[in-house]
Amino acid sequence: MRFCLGTYYPSILKKEKRKRNRTVIYKAKGRKAIDDEAVVLKTGEQVTKILVTYKHADHTGELRAFPNAKIYIGAEDADAMELKGENIIRPTYANGAYYNFPCGEKIVEGVYMIEAKGNTKGNNIIIAEKDGLFFMIHGDVTYTDEALYENKLSIVFEDLPAARVTLDNVREFIKDHPTVYLSTHTPLGYENLENLKVVDLLNPPASKPVGEIVYKTATGKYVCGVYGYLYDPAENGNVAFEDLPEDWTRPVCDVGKENFNKA
Repeated sequence: MRFCLGTYYPSILKKEKRKRNRTVIYKAKGRKAIDDEAVVLKTGEQVTKILVTYKHADHTGELRAFPNAKIYIGAEDADAMELKGENIIRPTYANGAYYNFPCGEKIVEGVYMIEAKGNTKGNNIIIAEKDGLFFMIHGDVTYTDEALYENKLSIVFEDLPAARVTLDNVREFIKDHPTVYLSTHTPLGYENLENLKVVDLLNPPASKPVGEIVYKTATGKYVCGVYGYLYDPAENGNVAFEDLPEDWTRPVCDVGKENFNKA
């Protein structure tokens, strides 16, 4: 059995973006994008279950690449996307409460889908249990780990009161269970998983004192503050970030230059 947690943007979107924005930046990225799509399409039939945290295109864009998979997605989001077919599974949360979360559904042993409205009306959290740890794939309850520690909501939500309840439930769960917090749009998600880093809300990671900061020669790379994408001139026709047009946006998500910071 193989699981997939959402998918990326639809391939047609990336192709249309490249067609509309005829600059060396998008042409240089085009080959890699096509290769990535080929990998998804080639391996898609091996996946038996896809657990979708929410409906946005950067999480659902290539669901069609998995024709034999059962797709688990919140009913409101499935309806909004007009998803149809016997393979579309709208969880009923028949298992009831999962610890302090009111509604949960067991997908397989050790993997649970948790109703977590707010970011979207059909938002879900996935929790996997292994070796005494709880791995929380939360979609975008918070975009960054810093927001979790500071008890700040995501910058995107359809239902603000529900989003507040969800974040409160997440923090309560983390206080009582050793949780590895896996964010979608920050490199910390990968680092937390690799290092099995358990969240301690009472002891957030400390910033380095100024005297311990090592200054290095500028790399020319810039990182997106929303999705964590790294712009590297070497992978974009050797075009410096500073030389991009002021109205430049990243091809697949339309995030503008103002959201990037030096890496």
